[in-house]
Amino acid sequence: MQDIHELTIICGIDKSGDREDVERIRICPGEIVGIVGPTGSGKSTLISDIEQLSQGDTPTRRKILINGEAPGRDIRTDPRKKRIAQLSQNMHFLADMTVEEFLKMHAKSRNRNFDTVEKVIRIANTLTGESIHPEHQLTILSGGQSRALMAADIAVISDSPIVLIDEIENAGIKKQEALKLLACEGKIVLVVTHDPVLALMTKRRIVMRNGGVRQVITTSPGEMNVCSELVRLDNYMMSLRNTIRQGGLVEEAVIV
Repeated sequence: MQDIHELTIICGIDKSGDREDVERIRICPGEIVGIVGPTGSGKSTLISDIEQLSQGDTPTRRKILINGEAPGRDIRTDPRKKRIAQLSQNMHFLADMTVEEFLKMHAKSRNRNFDTVEKVIRIANTLTGESIHPEHQLTILSGGQSRALMAADIAVISDSPIVLIDEIENAGIKKQEALKLLACEGKIVLVVTHDPVLALMTKRRIVMRNGGVRQVITTSPGEMNVCSELVRLDNYMMSLRNTIRQGGLVEEAVIV
């Protein structure tokens, strides 16, 4: 399969039919790019254009290039060749099989060793507060467990070099760890988010408004310092949530 060294977004038009303010955006493997903006600003539409590898044939008229070239029809239409994975807000399994059976089936389809199954489950359990076991039925997994499992699956088994994530902060998993996991695997990661921690964890963020790209902001050193403080507070909030989930008391909790 074709190695992906660069994803290019050639911008089109917004909801009013006006040209977007940025001509093109290039993204390389290992880079996390945020997509931010108010509700209805076009964030999910941008993700959809990338997932479809649009070629000026969507309402936004955007074009998506792979390694500087328009992808062939087979790459756009054949799921086995598209190599784009998407982690959505709402994810529940319908297949009547166990976690282990599902992962083994996926590993086999990707010509992966079955040893990867244990690794996926181990990693997934670092992302969720609810333990996942090989014998669990997929249909009983919570939303957080499902997303944690798929994030780990994408990182370990899937060979999709492009990962699209839609509001992972609502997924009920450890969002920071999930982003770092995917980026460390050398994938191109685009994440739609309203969360300041995730937005500032990205190298750049695409700002959307009225259905169009308005600007691309590179995270500054000052913003990185702010992010460090937000991460500390976010981790504290996570510890409080876990305490409450376990039936503990937080009446003597102190913000550190």
